[in-house]
Amino acid sequence: MGIHASGHRRWPDEVKAQAVAETLWAGATVKDVAARFGVQPNQLSAWRRQAKNGDLVLPVPEDDALEAVFAPLVVRDAEPPVRGAEATRTPAEIRIGIGEVVVHLDASTPAARVAEIARALVEPS
Repeated sequence: MGIHASGHRRWPDEVKAQAVAETLWAGATVKDVAARFGVQPNQLSAWRRQAKNGDLVLPVPEDDALEAVFAPLVVRDAEPPVRGAEATRTPAEIRIGIGEVVVHLDASTPAARVAEIARALVEPS
C-alpha cells in the first residue's frame, strides 16, 4: 500500500481483489472484511463494484468449498445493429455460453429464469 502526499492510501489491485474475494465467503460481511483490511466499508463496496464491472480481477479461491455470490457477466452484441432502410427485424435472443455449451433464449425471458439457467450450467451436478 502506498500513501500519497494528500494522505490518501493507494491499495494494490491484488489487495483489493483479496478483500473483495473474502466478502464472498459464506457468512462474511463487508463490514467485517473492511475492518480486517483497515478500510471503510463504502471503500470495499466500491472495490466490489469494480469487480462486478470486470475492472478488478479476483483471485481463484484456494478452497473448493468457497462459492462466489456473483460472477461477472459480459454482454455484447454479436453484430453491430443495422439502421435505416437496410434494417430487418430479427428475433432478439439471449445466449449463455459455458465451454462448448450455448443456450439460446428469447429476449423476453425473465431475468430470474436466465439466472436459474446460468446457475444450472455452472453448478456441478
